[in-house]
Amino acid sequence: MGMNIPAPLRCPFTESRFCAWVAQAKPGDEVEYHRGFLVIDLTLPGALSRVARAELAVVAACAFDLAERGFIHLVQRRIGPSVFAYLAIARPHRGPRPIPFQDLMPEEAA
Repeated sequence: MGMNIPAPLRCPFTESRFCAWVAQAKPGDEVEYHRGFLVIDLTLPGALSRVARAELAVVAACAFDLAERGFIHLVQRRIGPSVFAYLAIARPHRGPRPIPFQDLMPEEAA
């Protein structure tokens, strides 16, 4: 019997909801922001609609930016063949908790 692997889901976050989660998360908290194969899901028509792919692209770029700035770790957990859980894990940081929302949003969006 083969594993029953879930299909890629619509991105559960908007950029602002993702940043709101990061602002409130305690160190070590994690959230799954995508399940599938990110590069394929972003570039090839398939399980995701054009709108869902665009939303996912924004959230994935935001996650990468926040990781680069030290707010989160990005981790992939293999679920099955060509299916991964994409996780954001809150990092410890100095400063206020919650993190000021404007510190998380890209300049053009803040």
